[in-house]
Amino acid sequence: MAAAALQRGLCFRSDPGMAGGMENRSRKRQVLSFFLCLCVSLGACETIRYSVPEEKKSGSLVTNIAKDLKLDVGKLSGRNARLVSKNTKEYFELNTGSGDVIIKEKIDREDLCGQSDPCLLQFEIVLENPLQLYRIEVQIEDVNDNSPKFSKNEFPLELPEQLPVNSRFPLERAQDSDIETNGVQSYAISSNEHFSLDVHSRGDGSKYAELVLEKQLDREKQAQLMLILTAADGGLPQRTGTAQIRVNVLDNNDNFPQFSQSVYKVQLMENSPRDTLVIKVEASDLDQGSNAEITYSFRQVPDRFLKLFKLNQSSGEIAVMGLIDYEERSSYEMNIQATDGGGLYAHCKVLVQIEDMNDNAPEVKLTSLTGTIPEDSAPETVVALFSVRDRDSGDNGRTLCSIQDNVPFALKSTLKDYYELVTQKPLDREKVPEYNITITATDRGTPRLTSVRIVRVQLSDINDNPPVFNESSYVMYLKENNHPGLLIGTVHAADLDTEQNAKVTYSALPGNIGDLPFSSSISINSENGNVYALQSLDYEQTRDFQVTVRAADGGSPPLSSDVIVRVVIIDENDNAPFILYPLQNSSSPANDLVPRSAEAGYLVTKVVAVDGDSGQNSWLSYQLLKATDPSLFTVGLQTGEVKTSRPITSPDSVKQKLIVLVRDNGEPPRSSTSTLNVLLVDGFSDAYMQLLDVPEEEEQQDTLTLYLVISLSFISFLFLVSVVTIVAIRLYKTRQSREQYVASSRNFYCDPNFPTKPAETSGTGTLPQSYCYEVCLTTGSGTSEFKFLRPLVPSLPVDHIAAGGALLDSQINSQLKGEKESVRQGRASVSEDSIPRSSGTGCIVNKVIGINENCGQNGWLSYQ
Repeated sequence: MAAAALQRGLCFRSDPGMAGGMENRSRKRQVLSFFLCLCVSLGACETIRYSVPEEKKSGSLVTNIAKDLKLDVGKLSGRNARLVSKNTKEYFELNTGSGDVIIKEKIDREDLCGQSDPCLLQFEIVLENPLQLYRIEVQIEDVNDNSPKFSKNEFPLELPEQLPVNSRFPLERAQDSDIETNGVQSYAISSNEHFSLDVHSRGDGSKYAELVLEKQLDREKQAQLMLILTAADGGLPQRTGTAQIRVNVLDNNDNFPQFSQSVYKVQLMENSPRDTLVIKVEASDLDQGSNAEITYSFRQVPDRFLKLFKLNQSSGEIAVMGLIDYEERSSYEMNIQATDGGGLYAHCKVLVQIEDMNDNAPEVKLTSLTGTIPEDSAPETVVALFSVRDRDSGDNGRTLCSIQDNVPFALKSTLKDYYELVTQKPLDREKVPEYNITITATDRGTPRLTSVRIVRVQLSDINDNPPVFNESSYVMYLKENNHPGLLIGTVHAADLDTEQNAKVTYSALPGNIGDLPFSSSISINSENGNVYALQSLDYEQTRDFQVTVRAADGGSPPLSSDVIVRVVIIDENDNAPFILYPLQNSSSPANDLVPRSAEAGYLVTKVVAVDGDSGQNSWLSYQLLKATDPSLFTVGLQTGEVKTSRPITSPDSVKQKLIVLVRDNGEPPRSSTSTLNVLLVDGFSDAYMQLLDVPEEEEQQDTLTLYLVISLSFISFLFLVSVVTIVAIRLYKTRQSREQYVASSRNFYCDPNFPTKPAETSGTGTLPQSYCYEVCLTTGSGTSEFKFLRPLVPSLPVDHIAAGGALLDSQINSQLKGEKESVRQGRASVSEDSIPRSSGTGCIVNKVIGINENCGQNGWLSYQ
C-alpha cells in the first residue's frame, strides 16, 4: 500500500470557497490524500500535490506546509526554509513565520496553460541543517470565467435561389478558453421559416453546427435573411456568445459580359520598368452578385508573351512583367477573355506597339587578328580586321570608330562598317614588348552609347632572359607519415621572354636524403613546379633536408637558374607513450611493498615513460585510471610518482591493484597504461615475503569464518610439525658448518636451504649464498642509485678458516655491521681478494651484495 501511495504521489486540495485573507487560519482544507516521504540530506522525495481554483486573489492561502510535513513552525526560519519556483514567474510565496503557502499573484489558468489539462505549477520547499527538499505541485482548476466567442460578429452566407431542401452548410465553431464542461456545449439559431440547426460532436468531444435548408429560397420575395447564432457553455452560471449570419440570396446568370471596345491599341516604350501599366480593358455584366463579377484572362496567347506581360484578373489591367526589347519584337497582339461568375464569357483584342530607344551600344567584332608580329614589321602591316554594328535604328544605329593616340598604329576604313588596324611607325620590343590597343565605337543616339574593345598585339623576340624564381629560397613544410604522392609546395620561375623562350621546365639536381637519393623521396613536376613527396617520411628519422631546383627555359640555347628548397618535416603525434618502468611484458611482475605504518605522501613507486615524438607531443601526464581503492593512492600529474594520499588503515585490502594512464599532449592524444600491484605489509624481509599470502578477493563473512576455523586448525598442526623439523635441521647444520666454511675458502657460507624465518639463522653468523636483500627506501634517502657492500669475510688463509668457525663468524658479523653503517652514510669501498692456486672449479672467491633504493622491478639487481 505504501508503494502504491508513493506512485500516486501526495495531493492536497484547497477548498475553492475559502477567503483570500491570511488572518482566517481556520479555513477548511479538503485533503484528498497525503503521504510524506522522509528525506535524508538531499535525498529524493515524492511529489506533494495541491489544487486551487484560478482567479483567486493575491494572499489567498494554499496550505500550511508545516502542518502537512509535520514540521515545527518555529524551526522554519532557523533552518532557512525557502520556496524555490520552477517557473520564470513566482505565483506562490512561503511565510516562514507561520508555515503558510499563499498566492503571491493572481493566476489565470488560460494564460498559463491554455487548453492543456491538467495545469500544474511546480516549486520546491528547501530546508537546511540538515538539507531537505520537498517537491510541490499545485494543480490550477478551471472556473467558468470565459464566454464562448465567434471569430467575427457577422458571417455572410451567399446562397443561390432554388437550392434543394435539406442542403447543409457548416458553420464556424465558437471558441471558449475554458475546458471540459466549461467549454462550448450547445448551439441555437433564431426562429425563421427557411433554416434549422443540426448540432454534431467531433471525436475530441467538441461541438459544431450545420445550417439545414428547410424551405427553398426565392430572391424575388426576399433577397436577404438575418439569423442569430447562439453558442452556450456548460458552466455554472452558464455563459453564451452570439454571432449574426447574413444570408444573401443570389439570382441566376442570364447575361453575357460586354467589352467597351473590341480592339485596344496602345504604344509602349521598350525597356519599360516592371509593373508599368500598358492598358486597362473593361467589361460589364447586367446580372447581379457573383453573376456580375468579371474575371479577365489571356486567351490563346504564346508562352513567351506571358513572360513579358501580366493581367490582373479582377481589374483587367495589363502590366509589364519582363524585359521589353524593340530589337527582339516591335509589336504584340493578345486576346483577352472576360468571364462572369456564371461561366459566360466575351473576347477582345489588344495590340501593343513597341517604340525604339537608344539602348544598344555599338558592337565591335573582330574578323581577323594577328596577335604576334615581328618587332621589325614594316609600316602599313595589317594587324587586325574588324566590323562595327549597332542593333538600334536611325541615328541610334549610326557609329564612329577611333583608337588612342599614343600607339604606333592607325585605323583605315575599308568596306561599309569594316576597319583595318595597321602599323604606322617602327616597333621596338626592347622598349615596348606589347600593345593594348583600345578601339572605341560610339553611336549618334541620345544619349550616346559607347563600347570599347581592346586588342592585344605582342612583339616576338629572341631568347635573352633566363627564368627568375619569385623567391630567393623556399621553405616548405610537410607533416610526417604523409601519403605518398602528397603535394608539398610549388616553386615558380618567370621568364620575360615569350612563347617557347618563356616555357620553363623544372628539375631537381642530384643529391641525397640520408643514404637515399632525392629521386626516391622527392619528385618535381617539370611543367608547374609542384613538389611531391614520393614516400612517407618520419620526423624521428629525418627532420629536414635541402634540394636544389633548376628552372630552364625552352630557348636555344636554353637559359637556367637555381634555387634552394628546404623541406621541414613537422612532427605528428604518432607515438604512444612507452612505459620504461614497470615493464609491462614481464611474466611475473613484482609487487611493490608499502608498510602499513606509512603516512600520507609515502612514495610507493614511480612510473617512468618516454615518448618518441617531440614538442608538446612528447609532454606526458600521469593519472590514476583505476584502483582497488582510489582514495588510497595519488599519481603525480607530471612526475608519475605514486604516493599514498592518506594513512593506511586496517580495513584496507592487502593487495592493491592500480592502473596508471600515461597520456601525451598531442592532438589527438595517445596514451598507454601501466598496471601496478601494491602489497600492504608490516615488514620488508624476504622471509616475510615467502610467508605472505595475499587473498585474491574478499569472501562473505560466514564463509570467511568457516575458512578461518579450518586454517587455524591446520596451522596448529603445521606448527607442531615445523618445530620438530626445525630442531632437527638446526642440529644437522651445526655439525656441518665447519666443513662448509673450509670448502668455501674465504667467502660466505653456501647453503641453498635458507630458513623461512629470520630468527632461525644460526648464531655462527653465516650468510647463505641464495639469500637476497630487497630494501625499499623513500626518495631523498641517498644520492646514489646503488650501494655496494664490501666483502663480509676478510681475506684469510685457509688454515685460519680451519682453525675455528667462531672467530670467522665474529669477524663476519662485525664487518657486516660496518658495511651496513657504510651504506647508510653513502660510502663505497674497494677490497682485494686472494685465492690459493690449488683452488678448483667452482671455488667461491667473494660475494658482492648490492642494495637498490628503488622498489619493485626497480629494486631487482643483476651482476656481471
